[in-house]
Parts: sequence; C-alpha cells; structure tokens
Amino acid sequence: VLLPAFLVSSGVLYLLLLASMISDKCGRVPALVNAISFGEGTERQRQDIVDYITSSAAGFYVFGTRLVTSAVVKFVYVWCLIVVGLLT
Repeated sequence: VLLPAFLVSSGVLYLLLLASMISDKCGRVPALVNAISFGEGTERQRQDIVDYITSSAAGFYVFGTRLVTSAVVKFVYVWCLIVVGLLT
C-alpha cells in the first residue's frame, strides 16, 4: 500500500522539479535574445522584444505563483521531514 503511494508522490515531485527547471530557463531567455545581433539599426526593436519577454514572465505557475526550483526543493525538504516524522 505504501509503495504505490510513494511512487506516485515521487513522480509528482519529479514533475514539479522539471517544471521549475523550465521556469528557471525561461528567465534566461531575455539575456539570450539581447546577446543576438540582428544587424545595424535593430537595437531598439531588440530591446522592445527583450522588454516584452521580461514583462510576460513566462514559466509554470501554481495557484498564481511562479514555480521556481528553490521553492520545489524547500517543498520536498519539508515533505521528507513530515514523512520521516510520521514513520518514526
């Protein structure tokens, strides 16, 4: 009974971790776009694109909060403390 529940919980936590890693990568896209050269006279358009990407804040959201790796790691840590506390 505990093994299937453990496997499902581990899978969900792993998916949360993967989603948070994607959200972190989305935060680096503006710097990448800003580093690309599109030719002379395109600096203003490039800055507009970077501003748009930054203000859109792409990533995964859970209940209106952006999912970041540090929050998922803290959640896993607290979850492990609760499980260890219940098992002892």
